[in-house]
Amino acid sequence: MEFFNGMRAGALGSVTWTKSRRSNATGNCVELAELPGDRVAVRNSRDPHGPALIYTRDEIAAFVAGARDGDFDSVLD
Repeated sequence: MEFFNGMRAGALGSVTWTKSRRSNATGNCVELAELPGDRVAVRNSRDPHGPALIYTRDEIAAFVAGARDGDFDSVLD
């Protein structure tokens, strides 16, 4: 299967979506799923059948490391 940004999350087949423990009842969260070929899908939890963004594992690792380091804190200010 070929994966591309913006494809419907439902078209990814039977993947397992993971939601952060920091998610809240109002649905302010994203979910991630591992894909074959060292890819990771990201979707909006409020629109589980909507579009998914597809990243490499290295891209997700860089994002997570940057978030841990506070690189994106200015977006929330």
